[in-house]
Amino acid sequence: MIFLRSLIFNILIYLGIIFSCLIGIPLLILPSIYLRKLSSFLGWYFIFMSRVILNAKVNTSGIEKLNTSQKFFIASSHQSMFETFAYNYFIPNGFFILKKELMNIPLFGLYLKKLNCVSIDRGKTTKENLNFSDKVINNINNGKTLIIFPQGTRVPHNERVPIKKGVRRIYENLKISCLPIKLNTGKVWPKNSFLKYPGEINFIFKDIIEPNLTGDDFIKALEFALYE
Repeated sequence: MIFLRSLIFNILIYLGIIFSCLIGIPLLILPSIYLRKLSSFLGWYFIFMSRVILNAKVNTSGIEKLNTSQKFFIASSHQSMFETFAYNYFIPNGFFILKKELMNIPLFGLYLKKLNCVSIDRGKTTKENLNFSDKVINNINNGKTLIIFPQGTRVPHNERVPIKKGVRRIYENLKISCLPIKLNTGKVWPKNSFLKYPGEINFIFKDIIEPNLTGDDFIKALEFALYE
């Protein structure tokens, strides 16, 4: 039963992505709000299909913290592909910092640029990397919400990995609050697994970490929020 549900789910999910990409082509010449509505719908589609096909209900706790008047960025656990799409539904004004290779994917990369995502060339010192903080700050000043995955990659459920140094630099450079989000998507959608499982997917919006902490204190507070 799990195999059959996983097969149907995977087929419908990738058909949904392909369908959205095709619909999105004419939206590339329109204001970005229309593409954001499409990406938000795709996020909702992921959530809906998870509930209907996998019997995996999505819960949120503390999501009202998004309504704060202060500027903040989001630092989220990362366990599966699920949250990268679901966040477009929960946080429709969000944007991501992505590895440069994703921006080079035909068509998909155009959508990422239209949605104000910022690319970085990992492990290299380039002019683009040096200017990426300016792009992030400009997006935030224009009302967008930065979403980052400080673990750097998808991490299996209940596994702890050190927080990447980059999130510390972002916190120190932006000088704004950080809203951590703890999740357990890997329990339903394990990393690199064809099989998907029933259960509850929880997005827990933790207490906001105020700005102006030392880098070490910020990392400790973030690790506690994501792992405890």
